Order: sequence, then structure tokens, then C-alpha cells
Amino acid sequence: MHSWTDTLRFAFQPVVNLTTGGVAGLEILARPETGDILAEARRDPELDGRLAVLAVRAAAGKETLLPLHVNVFAGTLADLGGLTPLHTAVREAGRLPWEVTIDIGPPYTHVPQQALLEAVGALRVQGFRISADGIGDGDVPLRLLTDMGPDLVKLDASLLARPAAVRAMRTLCEQLGALLSVEGVETELQCAAAVSAGAQLAQGELFAPPARLPAADVYVPPRSPGALTVPRSGPPSVLEFLRPAALLPATASAGQVRALLTGSPEVSGVLLVDAHGRPVRSVHRSRFLLSMSGRYGHALYADRPAAKLGDVPRTVGVDATAWEVLDVVAVGDRGRTSDDVAVVDRTGRCVGVVRLADLVRALAESRVEEAVGLNPLTRLPGSDAITGEVDRCIADGRPFALSWLDVDHFKQVNDGAGFAAGNELIRSVGRALQHAASGSTRVGHIGGDDFLVLAEPEWLDPLAASVLDAPWSAGGRPVTLSLATVVCPPGSVTDHRQAAACLAPLKKAAKSLHGASWVLGRAGLPGHEIRRGSGTAPAQAGCAVAEPGLG
Repeated sequence: MHSWTDTLRFAFQPVVNLTTGGVAGLEILARPETGDILAEARRDPELDGRLAVLAVRAAAGKETLLPLHVNVFAGTLADLGGLTPLHTAVREAGRLPWEVTIDIGPPYTHVPQQALLEAVGALRVQGFRISADGIGDGDVPLRLLTDMGPDLVKLDASLLARPAAVRAMRTLCEQLGALLSVEGVETELQCAAAVSAGAQLAQGELFAPPARLPAADVYVPPRSPGALTVPRSGPPSVLEFLRPAALLPATASAGQVRALLTGSPEVSGVLLVDAHGRPVRSVHRSRFLLSMSGRYGHALYADRPAAKLGDVPRTVGVDATAWEVLDVVAVGDRGRTSDDVAVVDRTGRCVGVVRLADLVRALAESRVEEAVGLNPLTRLPGSDAITGEVDRCIADGRPFALSWLDVDHFKQVNDGAGFAAGNELIRSVGRALQHAASGSTRVGHIGGDDFLVLAEPEWLDPLAASVLDAPWSAGGRPVTLSLATVVCPPGSVTDHRQAAACLAPLKKAAKSLHGASWVLGRAGLPGHEIRRGSGTAPAQAGCAVAEPGLG
């Protein structure tokens, strides 16, 4: 009897890690020869569940080791209360549940949210990872998204035209401990926008189109020198460097490990995991194959447990920074510096591995980028670093204070004391600002005698006192400094350009005062406050900003 499964095929599209350039997983897409089976599956949860099972079986026939992404509608999960047949299919395919991500897609309208959350919880207990799909083009409520706490959030590429929204979603993902991916990337311009907005993963025709066979290679555009990326609030997360892990049960034989390694030259090592997915031994490719290829090696080890030829795994948590991985690698046997480091979740389950080469490359690139942006006199970052962080504060909805500091009558100082004394003064001011910086304060040298300081409002008084109360001089001549500050509550400015526009008249007001001066204004309000200095500053100094969209 003819069945719809007779004409149903599946295609595989790579999910690409934008940092490493490697394939992080494969999304399995249903491709019927006739009809719209997805429209039917949207209405029929049982059919949708069967499609998920068939997708896993199709992947099993392709002998891929990559993690899998299986699509399921939100209504299916809420109706079925989980996917028990899928768990069975994964086990029969020889895969582990934590190698499979369930891509939960819209529509969410009229889906019982509590039932959906209970089903998501059941999938997590079984070991599956969770992805929220279709964000930005679908109808997922924001509250439901946060309640789901997905491991991955997939955005529609149409959102790339709204970079503020993508950056805000990146911030949300950081709070949820999730990765951010962009779907439907078709051009290099879109790829660059995804990287700039902070996406860690992407997929689309640009990298590789859906194909009947899993793609062995993908195209990832090289990053252009000096390309802007989302400003970091701290060191890069280890999740940005995550690669798929080659996993086998702890009971696997040496022969099974050898078969996996010889059939997959891209695999650098194998992790042996217990029944809960926790790494118990780490098998390094070169050392293992060397042992097996020696005289009598195969005869001695083939049928013995592979754990005998493994080492204690090196692990870090999912909340670790990339540089903490370097600390782990640096400790212990130097002969294991090339070993993969396993990344484990809060239950100890392996979610992937990190390679030392990726970290070293990223460290080198970040140092080069940082050096290019540093002022050669003070070794402080330029304005781009500070204004980028200002935009991040605005996107995050955090209050901030942006200050402009400079030396009064600096040309006269240079003419009278000499440029060498002037340069030493600039270096001294830069060091004082760095020494006074606290919390998340960022100091930048934008050229000449001009400095930018981004700080939390509560740090303003001690910061100002540390530089304005100090006795400054150049070549024996006393020198004073001027400080202008604009405090920006959430929603008061739309980007760093508006903040800078607010700061300009305040700087002019501060320069009109005698002695060490400090003028403070608030974005959105006219006028200003003189906190240091004598004389009368221009009355018009201040910043009244129109509401977004009104001016």
C-alpha cells in the first residue's frame, strides 16, 4: 500500500560555529516530493512526532558523528507531553540524547504554555537539548522564551536589519546561558552583520545548502580586519569555541574507538561517557593509534576496554571563560597540551569540546585587534572601544555616565614646557584614570589631551576626586584639568552619537570655568550642575533629547 513515507526524503543543513568555522551540528529537514507534509504535521501532532523519529533514522543511515537538530512544533510537544518514540529512535540509532537538539518551532498561539513547559522539562530529563526556533519571525511570547530556558535561540535572518534587537537577544541569551544562532544567512553581508551583533552560530545557503548527504565542508567568509563586533562585558565564553564531541559509552572496546577514529579523520579524540553522559576517560587520537599500531598492538588491545588506553578527562563548566581553559591545559602533564578539553553542563554531562588551537588563535587575534586600537602614547583604547561599550549599555538598558576629560590650555603647556613634558603629563593622567577606575569603568584616550571615561553613575565622585584633586604639573608649571559628564538613564539616548552630542556643550561649559572644573548634566534635561570650578558656565549647556522616533 502506498504511503507518504515512500516519497519523503530528508536533507541536512550544517549549523556553523562563526568563531571556529567548524560545523557544530546538522539540522534535519523534511523534503517530500509532493504535498505539504509540514502543514499537515502542524495540524497533526502524531504525524509531527513520526517525522521526528524518521529524521533521526535518516541521520543514522548517513553515519554522521555530528550532533543533530530535529524540528518539532510547539503544539506537538504540548499535545503529546514529550516524545517517547523519539528517545527510543535515538537509542536504536546508537546516538545519545544529549547529541540531539530539539528545535521547537512556532506557532505558539493557542498552545497551552504549562503543558509545553512540562514537555520541555521531560525532554531535558531524558537528556535532550532544547532550541527555541523561529524567534523574530514567529509568535513566541518573551515570557515563555525565558521560562523555557533554551540551550540555543535561533533568530530569523530578517532581524539582522535591526541590529539593536539582535544585540538585545544576545544579552538575553547570556543571561539564560544560551547560544545565539541566525538562520537563513544567504550573503556575506548578512554573515558580517550576524558576527557584529554577537551571534555565535549561523546556518543558511551561504555556508552550505540543504543536501541529501551531510556536508563535509562549509564556506565561512573570513572576518575583515578591524570588523566591529559586539562589545564584551568580560572574557569570551567557552561556549563560543565549542566543537562537537565524539562520544562513546564508557564500556566501548578499543576496536570500536579505532573504527571511529580511522573512519573520521577530523576527530581529534574520543570521550568515553557514563550512562548519564558524564566523561570518565579521554582518548587522544595520536596516542591511541600509536598504541594500536605498535607490534601486537591490535591483538593486545582490540577487544579490551578502550578506557585502558585513555586518560582522566580535562573538563570545564559551561560558564567558564575561554582563558580558564588555558589554565586547565597549563596544569599537569605537558604531553597532553593538545588534548581536547571537555565542556560539561551543571549536571556534569558533556556538551562538547574545546581545542587549544582555537583558543590560541582567538587570543592572538584579540591581542592584534586590541593593539591596533590602542593609543601609542598611553596604551589606552581609542574612542571606538568606549562608544561600542556605550551602545552595549544602551541595548542592555543600563544607566551610565560618559565623561570627557582634558588638560586646560594644553597647547600653552606644550609650548612652554616642551612636548616631552607634555607627553609625560598625558601618560600620567592616563595612569591616574586607570588607577581610579573601579567596577565596569572603561577609560579611553581619543587623542591629544582628550580622554573618555565610561562609568556607572555611583563611581563618579571618587573618580572625579582622584584626578581633579591631584596636583598636576608639566616642566614645573602647574596644570589643571577639566571634566564634563553626562549621566544617561535607561531610554534617555538611543546610541553613542546622541550621548556624545549631549557631552559636547558640557565640555564647553567646563572649559569656561577657572581652575580644575567639573560640569555635570543629565541626558533629556536642560541645564547643568557645576561641581568644581569658579566662574559662570554658559547657561545653555545641557542636553534635551527628543524621544526616539519624534525627532
